[in-house]
Amino acid sequence: MAESSTAAAPTTTTEPPEPHEEIKDDTLEAIEALPENADQLLKEFFVEVKETDRDNEVIRILEAFKLNPFDQLGVRYDATVDQINSKYRGSSLLIHPDKCKHVNARDAFEVLRRAHKTLLEEEKRNHLIYLLNYSRDLVRKERKKATKHDAAIRLAASLHERGREGVEEEWEKTEDFHEKWRDKSYDVLAKAEFRKRKLETRLKEDQLRLEEDETTARERMKSQREHNKKWEETRDVRVGGWRDFMTKNKTKKQKGAIGGLRPPKLKEEDAEKTYVQRPVGREEFRPKQAHNPKVHRK
Repeated sequence: MAESSTAAAPTTTTEPPEPHEEIKDDTLEAIEALPENADQLLKEFFVEVKETDRDNEVIRILEAFKLNPFDQLGVRYDATVDQINSKYRGSSLLIHPDKCKHVNARDAFEVLRRAHKTLLEEEKRNHLIYLLNYSRDLVRKERKKATKHDAAIRLAASLHERGREGVEEEWEKTEDFHEKWRDKSYDVLAKAEFRKRKLETRLKEDQLRLEEDETTARERMKSQREHNKKWEETRDVRVGGWRDFMTKNKTKKQKGAIGGLRPPKLKEEDAEKTYVQRPVGREEFRPKQAHNPKVHRK
């Protein structure tokens, strides 16, 4: 019995290896099969992946809607100031011209910087948020009208704790809602920018017209001042001419009879007159009186 036990003992040492030992051997063989510059190749691979991410971010920023800084920065419209700053820091480090080799990296960095600056200015951010909220209200109205007779929405509202309001709040957290909100905001922002530019053009035209009116008024006042100046400068000449004229007339009057008056001419033929005059002093041209028979009877 002892011999049988001793003979059976060696048979236990010839069992096949466990599976994990085979895996370890395969891993070691794979590691040994790697080239010597494997670390360098991995580094280059990750660098290429990072460069691709940088290029994609540059393209995304340049293709974003130019009137919406939220799209240029790559954040949701309801993002907080902290989220805006965090996203700006990450994107700016990713596309910085000193680190990104893309041709348009500098332009993308300027776009990102202006978008961040706009969102940090309270007045501009409030105006932008007002337009975005208006576009969101339009999306809500369109959904309410579209789902007015939707049985699925009614069923979901009946099962939800807060009813239809809760269903709508859940829907507004989805990407579908934000996509529709983004599309509607494009239209709202474009129309607002058109009205803004149209108003600026009208104000500019009014300003130019006022400037032209002011220029015309200044020119008219200048010509009036020059006229008054010339009028004052020629005052002595005008007064002297009038005095000479009056003195000359007075001398002519004094050459006549006493009192400076000339006696009237006798009514006679005047050779100086070119028109026909009635002869004076000739009896034969006087009209004869008509014969009155009553005078002879007396």
